[in-house]
Amino acid sequence: MKEQSLTAHLVDLRSFFIRSAIILCIGFCFCWFYVDELFAFIREPIVGFLPNQALVFISPTEKFISYIKVAFLASVFFSIPFLLYQLWVFVAPALYKKEKKFMAAFLLIGSALFVLGGSFVYFIVFPNAFSFLLNFGSSADQAMISIAEYLSFFFVMFLVFGSAFEMPLVFSVLAVMGIVSSQFLTSSRRYAVVLLAVASAVLTPPDIFSMVFMLAPLLLLYEISIFFVKILEKKA
Repeated sequence: MKEQSLTAHLVDLRSFFIRSAIILCIGFCFCWFYVDELFAFIREPIVGFLPNQALVFISPTEKFISYIKVAFLASVFFSIPFLLYQLWVFVAPALYKKEKKFMAAFLLIGSALFVLGGSFVYFIVFPNAFSFLLNFGSSADQAMISIAEYLSFFFVMFLVFGSAFEMPLVFSVLAVMGIVSSQFLTSSRRYAVVLLAVASAVLTPPDIFSMVFMLAPLLLLYEISIFFVKILEKKA
């Protein structure tokens, strides 16, 4: 671990923010060049259930602003590996060797779990949820979903499921810190089921179908968390 003065830390922090901003700007320009393809990818889960396979926009600027949002959020997503590397370059000198290994594993596993959660909602939840929600009720009714509303729904659900899949990692870190144990998680299972059910009801659209699609993986992730915590306890 290298010790630095406060001034040196501030200089490094400034360099970190500058490099991160440059990476995001380059990423935005790249994503803007492919924004049509990105939007088609985002729209794919719902387009087959819409009249004429089209979303609508209800203001002159809605589509343009939505494209900017897509390009920006996509640039953030694709820039995450580079941003994490910049973060690593910034914090690594202040860490011991054991802490460096722990931090590297934390970043890699956390990124993989987030992508896994996003993939689950995109390939599993969205197609089934839209099939149920948009085909529910009378066939005489037609869905008119705006681009802005769909994008907000898409990104919120992507973030929610991506974050939810971090559960095993979070509990593993808490176990290493001595805050939770496998015995505590096992004995609290009933309360966890209630809390996860409430969270699923709050974070998903107001229908039982979407709630179940979120609750089921959360319960599985809770059991996986207990399994990982037990492994860590045996190694301790």
